Amino acid sequence: MKLTVIGYWGGYPGAGEATSGYLLQSGGFNLLIDCGSGVLSQLQKYIQPEKLDAVVLSHYHADHVADVGVLQYSRLIQSFLQKGIQTLPIYGHDKDQDGFRSLTHGTSTKGISYQPDEVLKVGPFTITFQLTKHAAVCYAMRITDGKHTIVYTADTALIPELVPFSRYADLLIAECNFYKGMDGSGPGHMTSEDCGKLAHESEARELLLTHLPHFGQLSQLVTEAKEVYNNKVELASSGWTWGA
Repeated sequence: MKLTVIGYWGGYPGAGEATSGYLLQSGGFNLLIDCGSGVLSQLQKYIQPEKLDAVVLSHYHADHVADVGVLQYSRLIQSFLQKGIQTLPIYGHDKDQDGFRSLTHGTSTKGISYQPDEVLKVGPFTITFQLTKHAAVCYAMRITDGKHTIVYTADTALIPELVPFSRYADLLIAECNFYKGMDGSGPGHMTSEDCGKLAHESEARELLLTHLPHFGQLSQLVTEAKEVYNNKVELASSGWTWGA
């Protein structure tokens, strides 16, 4: 299983970059997790949009879904330019009906609701979900291809349920919108210290900090997370890869 970070900013993208988007590849299958602002442009550095096999969304805030409409148009245009473009399944929860309905666009894309209390199988991937604490209904994801496991917290404040959900993850992708000593629980975000605690208590093997803030010295987030977590900690960046 290979992970490529397509976008990692919180709220809005830095210049020439993107908000949340992660490409997972295994056995020739291409899965996009979240599709935030700028993701479609950045994705084309690695694969063409028509090569995507599925998309799974954590929630419907714009920094996680802003480029869904752009992705839909790309599929529509390519269906005129080349043969064999299949309808792209986009999996999202149905707790936001307006958001969910927007996932279907003609024959280009089809919205499919995942049930958070059920296992979702997408290509070679098996995905389970955990409700997070956020300003909108949002689900963390535990994704495995049978060999390795990635946990993506999506957007959330630190909650006890995330510890068993993240247990022994090979890679924990944790949102880190605030620095140590700040309080992100109101809007539903974690601090660097929260991320370190989650990684430590869940015994994750590696921690990737993402959904990064637009202020402060970002390297400080790593330093603060390492105060409570002794294993590898890195900052997400465009094109950052993990696995093989």
